[in-house]
Amino acid sequence: MATHTEQLTRPAVRLRGLTRSFDRRTVLDGIDLDIPAGQFVALLGHSGSGKSTLLRAIAGLDHQVTGSGRLTAPERISVVFQDSRLLPWRRVLDNVLLGTDGEEKGRAALEEVGLGGRERAWPSELSGGEAQRAALARSLVREPELLLADEPFGALDALTRIKMYALLRELWERHRPSVLLVTHDVDEAIVLADRVLVLEEGRIGLDLAIDRDAGADARGEYRSRLLAALGVTEDLR
Repeated sequence: MATHTEQLTRPAVRLRGLTRSFDRRTVLDGIDLDIPAGQFVALLGHSGSGKSTLLRAIAGLDHQVTGSGRLTAPERISVVFQDSRLLPWRRVLDNVLLGTDGEEKGRAALEEVGLGGRERAWPSELSGGEAQRAALARSLVREPELLLADEPFGALDALTRIKMYALLRELWERHRPSVLLVTHDVDEAIVLADRVLVLEEGRIGLDLAIDRDAGADARGEYRSRLLAALGVTEDLR
């Protein structure tokens, strides 16, 4: 693979001509993309469009695929998946601290996500939302410059998702990492992100800035444009 990865001194992502292929099928086709420091970006696209492939490439987790291009990413990266991936034989605090030092930092991270006092709980004792909170705490303890989130709320019920949206935005505003959130949900993208990308046939088909202070009419326009980019007409919603 001819990908060159540099380490930045500040959180930012730059891709130039990034390609990725599986079994001779091109999934990412020469993508150029910049994510400025501290920006919250959501990535939309149909199943199989390459969203997770792009995320894994940025995370440095795609060593078994063929590809080329230039990829620059921060040194400190954390990844949150749809599955919290907590080790069932370790208590919550031990899961948060896995591979790191500093018990007090782990306790502080759990307090920050609303799990103060649950340090000695087993993963099996947590609800789905609590497990994802623990996964966020695990990412925070590493003080990431870039947070990559691959559909982290996809398995949660609607009310829990709303609570997690508020938590993620709050944590982002407090710590200001760059964020790349992969999602299938247009409304989730608009609620959380400052910029939404739509991946189409291996390329970025739409790059839409979101005004956080926009009213209902503007947000409705964002939704219509994103649905149109995804090939969904208003009468099919």
